[in-house]
Amino acid sequence: MPVKKSYPLRIHADILSAMKRWSDDELRSLNGQIEYVLRDSLRRSGRLKEHPPQTLHIEKQKEKRK
Repeated sequence: MPVKKSYPLRIHADILSAMKRWSDDELRSLNGQIEYVLRDSLRRSGRLKEHPPQTLHIEKQKEKRK
């Protein structure tokens, strides 16, 4: 799992309010919504290399049992 880092963010109140409404509509946390929007923008601009999804530990255990 990738490591998440804390970063203080100064943001205009209007933008923060709009992001909060959007996150509520999408049933995400405000932090999750901000990260989603940033990741989507980076992906669309070709600035983010996507990594294949990692297998969950639970799935590995199921495979071992077979």
